[in-house]
Amino acid sequence: MRRHNYIAWVLLGITVLLSVLLFRAKYIPQKTAYNSSAIMEKISYVKDLSLVKYNYSGVISYKDYMKFMNLQVPLTEKSFLIRYNGYVKAGIDMSKATVTVNGKSVKIGLPKPQIQETVIDEKSLQVYDESMNILNPIKVTDYQNAMVAEQHKIKQDALAKGILTESSDQAHKFITSLLEELGFEKIEIDEISSIILPGNEIKRK
Repeated sequence: MRRHNYIAWVLLGITVLLSVLLFRAKYIPQKTAYNSSAIMEKISYVKDLSLVKYNYSGVISYKDYMKFMNLQVPLTEKSFLIRYNGYVKAGIDMSKATVTVNGKSVKIGLPKPQIQETVIDEKSLQVYDESMNILNPIKVTDYQNAMVAEQHKIKQDALAKGILTESSDQAHKFITSLLEELGFEKIEIDEISSIILPGNEIKRK
């Protein structure tokens, strides 16, 4: 009789132990271990959050003359005004980021932010006060040159106002928040140098 009781208690104990283990596996969340690839995939979604956009609106004033031996020729002035809307956008190319994971520590290397777009919206253009000088008529290239010069101007203005710093700070903020939610206790984010290839970063929409 005692032997039967002993076996019953053993079976009961095993049953209880298995029940506890199954409960823990089912209902107690297990912390996921993230590797560099998994982190890289997650921070790639921060790309749009790192974007900073400065909107611009203004008036382009264009004036030119025909010249002879670097002297302005009288009665050859041509001019016009263009009202426009545009923007400058800066951000970070997250595809070039680097990730190193070591337990609860993670180190992120971010490329420096860059100007991604400098746009003058052609749909917003309003041209007025055009001169009608038959000696020096306005050409299409005059409008194009005026807008390219204005694009350069608003780009330099955005840089002077700290658009790149704002983009970097914004990326650091969102990435740090993301990594903290993933359970990392030590987070290091540094800027890495990158090779900037020449490209058409200034364009018209």
